[in-house]
Amino acid sequence: MQNADLAKILILTSFGFVFALGCTPLLTSFLYKYKLGKQIRNDGTTPLFSKLHLSKEGTPTMGGILVWGTPVALLVLFWILGSWFKIDVFSKLNFLSRKETLLPMGALIGASLVGLLDDWLDIKKRGHNGRGLRFRFKLFLYLAVAMIGAWWFYFKLGFSVVYVPFLGNIDFGWFYIPFFILAVVSTSFAVNETDGLDGLAGGILMIAFFLYGLIAILQGKIDLASLIGVVCGALLAFLWFNVHPARFFMGDTGSMGLGVLLAIVAFLTNSVFILAFIGFIFMVEALSIFLQLFWKKTFKRKLFLSSPIHHHFQALGWPEAKITMRFWIISAVMGIIGIVIYFVG
Repeated sequence: MQNADLAKILILTSFGFVFALGCTPLLTSFLYKYKLGKQIRNDGTTPLFSKLHLSKEGTPTMGGILVWGTPVALLVLFWILGSWFKIDVFSKLNFLSRKETLLPMGALIGASLVGLLDDWLDIKKRGHNGRGLRFRFKLFLYLAVAMIGAWWFYFKLGFSVVYVPFLGNIDFGWFYIPFFILAVVSTSFAVNETDGLDGLAGGILMIAFFLYGLIAILQGKIDLASLIGVVCGALLAFLWFNVHPARFFMGDTGSMGLGVLLAIVAFLTNSVFILAFIGFIFMVEALSIFLQLFWKKTFKRKLFLSSPIHHHFQALGWPEAKITMRFWIISAVMGIIGIVIYFVG
């Protein structure tokens, strides 16, 4: 990798942070002005959850617009300045490329817009039972996004080989398509379930994207690393206002879109199996929900006081900030283990 490539990544990461930080007052003012606040379910079906989070009622959501809107805005800006006005310095900062960033950006925008619609309907108490999009319909939309991505990877980019640590590259053939769809959809929903405490999902996502950025750099995927850098910069700015007590929340428009992006980045770097380590907390959060449902159906009682598991610790009396920080530490340690396995394996 040349010094110019590293400079490009660092400059774009810095731009991502500064741009997102500068746009935050505008976004928060808009969200507060139009009362686009979080609605806490208080219908008696989740009494413990409602009790723990009632104080968050009305806190603005949809802050994820800041995170995914930043790479979109910078990409469009540098593409126009570089392609239309032929300004050389901006042309070099343009990180749009068919092979590395076109699909991730398209998937990020598509998934984030679905989440934005769901957030809007939930705030306005519309949609299915006044809680936004019906789960089946929402699942269908994210499946559609994942199917487009699978088609692009398999037929356009010619991807069918998956790296399995210690076993090497294995050709999945046509099975690559359903495997891709399953990984993308499950990751997006796992990230969404993790977004339940101030700073939790944002911090873990930043750690995960940072580690995948390292992999992309070492693989020579400079445009992809630049995109990841911008996302990390935007996440850092978002966290500045999202740590406890949060000024706004990420919402589905952030968690679902970034979950989709994270999975696609894992496939583009041919390290999807490492996602189990880099996204370890996401996997644990999703698993805790399945275990809770299984336990209630099989044994007629709950395994956890509340699920996903971060709510269990909250119900035990752990301070919210302590849960978040400890989950960040676990995420960082497991992510580093994943990086080591990727390169040693």
